[in-house]
Amino acid sequence: MKKLPLADKKDVRRWIRVTARDNKREFSVMLGLFCVATAIGLAGPQLLGALVDEVVQGTTTATITWLAIAFVVVLGAQAWFKGLARLRARVFGERILANNREEFVGNALNLPLGTVEAAGTGDLLSRATTDVSRIDHAVRFGAPEILIAAVTVVFTVIAMVVTSPFLALGLLVALPLLVPVNLWYQRRVPDVMRRMLDRWAELQSTTHETAEGARTAEALNLTGRRVRAGHDGLDAAMLGERKIRALQMRWIPSLEISYVLPVSVMLGLGLLAYSNGWEGLGTITAMLLYSQVMTGPLNEALFWLADMQVAGASLRRLLGVRPAPSSGESSEAPRGQDIEVRDVRFGYNAEREVLHGIDLRVPAGERLAIVGPSGAGKSTLGRLLAGMSAPTSGSVRIGGAEVSTLPDDVLRGEVLLLTQEQHVFAGTLRDNLTLPAGDWSDSRLLDALTSVGASEWVASLPDGLDTKVGAGAVAVPAAMAQQLALARVVLADPHTLVLDEATSLLDTGSARELERSLSAVLEGRTVIAIAHRLHTAAAADRVAVIEGGRVTELGSHAELLAAGGPYSALVAAAS
Repeated sequence: MKKLPLADKKDVRRWIRVTARDNKREFSVMLGLFCVATAIGLAGPQLLGALVDEVVQGTTTATITWLAIAFVVVLGAQAWFKGLARLRARVFGERILANNREEFVGNALNLPLGTVEAAGTGDLLSRATTDVSRIDHAVRFGAPEILIAAVTVVFTVIAMVVTSPFLALGLLVALPLLVPVNLWYQRRVPDVMRRMLDRWAELQSTTHETAEGARTAEALNLTGRRVRAGHDGLDAAMLGERKIRALQMRWIPSLEISYVLPVSVMLGLGLLAYSNGWEGLGTITAMLLYSQVMTGPLNEALFWLADMQVAGASLRRLLGVRPAPSSGESSEAPRGQDIEVRDVRFGYNAEREVLHGIDLRVPAGERLAIVGPSGAGKSTLGRLLAGMSAPTSGSVRIGGAEVSTLPDDVLRGEVLLLTQEQHVFAGTLRDNLTLPAGDWSDSRLLDALTSVGASEWVASLPDGLDTKVGAGAVAVPAAMAQQLALARVVLADPHTLVLDEATSLLDTGSARELERSLSAVLEGRTVIAIAHRLHTAAAADRVAVIEGGRVTELGSHAELLAAGGPYSALVAAAS
């Protein structure tokens, strides 16, 4: 299975720059609030140091009381500013994520169907859910905590150097341990994180496919195999998690030691400074408190960096969902409506070719039925005719233009593929009908519904075209969903229509009645019907029989019956 691509690291950096630029004011306010909160917090250790000096030197109760009150006021002010900064950071994060989600949905909807199908639904689903959640968590919680830590560490180090340069030398002892250990960890964690996310995506894809195909798995006695596939996917994902934890178990002890060492050294230096009268107890107390104040945010930031690495990998996956570049699209417009297939070969992978040298010409306005046994390549040929996939070799042309290289807006005006798999979107019936993006009156929408035999169903709805359908509203039966899809095709008005078992969910009588209704609507259009119901073939101008990826017969219904070949055998088997 081919995975959707990942964005480059430079794309992630560009996204960060653009986001920061577009939200400059909000970011500046947030950063300013964090700086104010940190600056206020630096007064706390100084007040406690002054309190120690006052007690040592002997002072009044009133002085101690005022110092204690000032300390409480500082804590309250710091908490208020920090809370306000965190609130702004989370609102800022939500705004960014809302834009990111909208961009992701837009990009996903513009992906070629072939790309989505090659990657599998699970990959796209995991990016839209798990990866978005990871980014959401990192932006709303991780980024503010790292920002707090960075501001706190910088301001605290400056305060320590100003308060006592001699005791501040104790900070240097942590660098030989803290720096190389974090460089070692940060170099290794991105690849491990990426592999872990890929394994979770594969597990989600496997689980989704198993749930979607549960009935098929049961019918073919494949339940045990699908369960084993799920267990194997879970084992692989857990192995990825274990590798992350193994890295962290080697990283965390070094962090803890690097926090303890400066305090130990500072105590020794403080003893030396106090013994020689270089520093008072209040200054030593303030420096030790500064060291402890810095430890918490620094530790928090380093732990959040791991989550930011996960978010970075998720962001690469999210930004990797982009529509294909337009540089490969043909600028040549079709100069007619005839379809010509020349020596087309196609395989979903290099090991297995599905179509083997198909040659076919479909004049404009012809109704062609494509029949054959299951697995012969009928639906694959339909996808190629609709430009959903490009042939491995050979060409599929409409009016002389290669179908697979036409821009989507041009292609959808030329040919549409309608399959048996249809989706009803949550919204009004009108919203579902106007998906082809056009301006139609209510009477035109109702005419389209009437042409596909859905008028009685619409008349039974409480609010007509404004009735809410889909999830949480009026349920639409699968057969009616197909009829709504056909109504959308009528509104889209393509000159060529490929029907891949588009009436399969209707009973035979309803299907025939619908096809008769559509006959007038589709008059003058090219219709290529891929069907198992041979009454469709009998009504077609010509019938193409595909067996083993090759066209073995081509002619009218009467001609093929008289020939006594594969088509005649199919008709006899169906009767």
